[in-house]
Order: sequence, then C-alpha cells, then structure tokens
Amino acid sequence: MSTSPKKGCIIVTGASRGIGAAIALGLAQAGYAVGCLSRSGETPQITGATPELAKHWFSAKCDVSRPEQLTAAFADIAQRSGQPLVGLVNNAGIHSQDRVQDIAEQEFKNVMDVNAYSVLAASQTIYPHLLENKGGLIVNIGSFYDKLGVKQHLTYCATKAAVGAMTRCMAVEWAPKGIRVLNVAPGYVMTDFNREMIQKGPLADYLAKRIPSGVAGEAQDIGNLVTSLFVLNSPYMTGETIYIDGAHGMLQ
Repeated sequence: MSTSPKKGCIIVTGASRGIGAAIALGLAQAGYAVGCLSRSGETPQITGATPELAKHWFSAKCDVSRPEQLTAAFADIAQRSGQPLVGLVNNAGIHSQDRVQDIAEQEFKNVMDVNAYSVLAASQTIYPHLLENKGGLIVNIGSFYDKLGVKQHLTYCATKAAVGAMTRCMAVEWAPKGIRVLNVAPGYVMTDFNREMIQKGPLADYLAKRIPSGVAGEAQDIGNLVTSLFVLNSPYMTGETIYIDGAHGMLQ
C-alpha cells in the first residue's frame, strides 16, 4: 500500500500489541495518521514497523472505559498529529473464562466495561469530530463468538454480541450524518501471546479439525481487512458484521 499522506487521523484503541498493532501498521502503510491508544501508552509493537511508518503513529495512555480519559486522549492526538479525526477502530478488549454458576458480578461488569461500554464511550467521543468532518467510519472489533454458544465463555460472548448490536444501532441512527459503522468479527487469530498455544497441543488439534483450512488466522489478516474498509470508503456499506474466521463459524 502507498504511504503517501492522507488527510486525517484514525484512532485505534488497544493498539500497542496483537490485532490492534496490526491495524495501526496497516493504516500507517495506507498513509493515515494513527492515534494509538492503550493502557501502557506504548507505540505499537509489531514486525514491519519501520521508523518512517512509526512517524504516522501518535501514542497515548488511556483507559478506554473512562470517558474523560478518552476525551483528553482524542484532543491530544488531534493536536499532535495536526490532522482531523476521521475514523475510529474500537479494538480494545479483554478475555474472561468461567463456568456460568461461578461468574462473579464484578468480573462480568469489568469485562462488559472494557469490551462493550468502551465501544459506546469512544464512539460518543469521536462523534463530534466526525460531524465536523461531515462523516467518517467507525470499525468495531467483535468476535465470531457473538453467534455461538461456548462453554465457560458467557461473559465474553455476551460482550461481543453487544458490540454487534451497538454497531447496528449506531449505523442506522448516524447514517443521515454520513457516519458509517461496521463490525469486524474475527475467529481464532494468532498473536505473540497465543501463538504457541494455537500451534501446539489440544487447541491446535481442535482448530485443525474445525477450521476448513486447518490453520488459524494472523493478526495481519485483520489489519488488512480493517485498513481496506477505510481505503475503500464505500458509502452504502454500514451496519454489517463481517466475519473473518476461515469459515470456522459456519462449518457443520
């Protein structure tokens, strides 16, 4: 992809590692300025991040479930990048696993705050910026778990189902404003944190049978898809959930 400058900055939450870092890399390669939010405030850690591409990144420390921190971070990034905020990728998220009868109230609320409420809060924060620019794109990162019944994953599945529902509601309400909202729902994706678990052992054996190609995706697969949605700029496409799971979720 070209690295010629584009007018605009796209905010990516949870951008320091994994899928978020891959998205930040893809957008920088496409020529966008990228606001990289994370709890650590680190620059994205990913192979292929040359010094030239890193100039497109503007990192900020932020708890995405705190609206006041989002407001401050968005304003700071807009000022430092010198570019209008034209898009948002709600990628930040955490995982939770427990038997239904053992799920603690605080754990459920915490995961819902990070995985679901933050999508609302960040979208509300970007809204006036997109209005000022007469439109823009929000991409939420959900999961193919949003349509599955998975043992010991009620909390995570519930949050990702909420992301899909919020995507649809925001899309229909904000369409007259020129603001599009899409949900990208990955299946199993290898990152630096889970690569060994996905490539070896019981999970690897399971995925070899369940994913038609026999292998999990890579973070860059998600980065490429999200980047293409911004580059394509298809005005009629909004409200949809785009599954990227190697056909795992439809295999019978």
